[in-house]
Amino acid sequence: VDLAENSLLNKLIRNSLVESSHHVEVLQRDPSSPLFSVKSFEELHLKNELLQGIYAMGFNRPSKIQETALPMMLADPPQNLIAQSQSGTGKTAAFVLAMLSRVNGAEKSPQCLCLSPTYELALQTGRVVEKMGKLCVNIRVTYAVRGNRIPRGTKIEEQIIIGTPGTVLDWCFKLKLLDAKKISVFVLDEADVMIDTQGFLDQSVRIQRTLSKDCQMLLFSATFEEAVLQFAEQIIPDPNIIKLRREEMTLTNIRQFYFLCEHKADKYRALCNVYGSITVGQAIIFCQTRRNAKWLSLELTRDGHKVSVLSGELTVEQRAAVIQRFRDGKEKVLITTNVCARGIDVKQVTIVVNFNLPTNLLHYLDFETYLHRIGRTGRFGKKGLAFNMVERHNLPLIRSIEEHFKRGLSFLDPDDMDEIEKIDY
Repeated sequence: VDLAENSLLNKLIRNSLVESSHHVEVLQRDPSSPLFSVKSFEELHLKNELLQGIYAMGFNRPSKIQETALPMMLADPPQNLIAQSQSGTGKTAAFVLAMLSRVNGAEKSPQCLCLSPTYELALQTGRVVEKMGKLCVNIRVTYAVRGNRIPRGTKIEEQIIIGTPGTVLDWCFKLKLLDAKKISVFVLDEADVMIDTQGFLDQSVRIQRTLSKDCQMLLFSATFEEAVLQFAEQIIPDPNIIKLRREEMTLTNIRQFYFLCEHKADKYRALCNVYGSITVGQAIIFCQTRRNAKWLSLELTRDGHKVSVLSGELTVEQRAAVIQRFRDGKEKVLITTNVCARGIDVKQVTIVVNFNLPTNLLHYLDFETYLHRIGRTGRFGKKGLAFNMVERHNLPLIRSIEEHFKRGLSFLDPDDMDEIEKIDY
């Protein structure tokens, strides 16, 4: 799945902060200076209009990442920061708050620059700026993105520029619209997506090199793979670093079963027997191909089930709408290919079904995808059930799951309704 699309999807479907259970680790540039964290926004001594803007957005208290990051971002003198933060943890609001705090509204020229990997992600960030800064009457935002054509030599009066690397480079060098030396806050958002996109890494470095030595530099990434960390340390001088200690997803809340089914008709019968025997809240069913997903949705609809389908040919906005309907309980069953394996938290999901086990090109089990798929249930401290439909020749895949995760999978006869009915959460 395209990283930028996945990031946008997560932004579109988030209507509240995700409570992260990760432990936050801080590596300070100056270990001898005291480390501050805050439990309320009042402790940050913000301008009143910004405080009101935060509360109007529904933030009652700082999220886990904001508690530690905001005092660093708002410190005087300004400090540089590299931070790992997943979508939904409040990091966009944090760096937007930093930009709005540093801007001088009386000065009609660009002072803050935020780089995003795509046009759509830039617009999402801009919406946060407009929402949080709606009471800051003199502060405005403009977009250095494709399609926003501004004649050479135009004087840009907006103080906050949000854009993609290629267009920002053009504004700086080709069109001479932007004097990067006058930028006081530089934000590079979604660094992991940025380095996944051809050319963006070099363009971002070129932009950063034109900034003044006094410019505050903030970089954010959902993941901290080695390549991302190398890029971050290359582009951000003398940073404080905030990392999330990696926590393994646990399977302790999820009971795993498998059915032996030779054909898709057998799998469908097993699925109907599960539905006829167990009280299902909502279910996500994973298929390997769009064709299978379409066939299954037609069969279930014919049998009177309310079903939605999520697959790769849908636009990000259409996917977000499907997920929102499922979240709202308008459909009880979501059939999907791998586009949905990550990041979708729906509290009512009690069952995950692998209509096809996830395998790689060599037909070995893809353990990471399996983990993320069945991890859609058993969340928020609840128990969940995972059912795997497997053909006899694929039985070694079940054994490999058991060996890899050190947990047994229980065999179920798809026609033994009594046995299925005995399953409890």
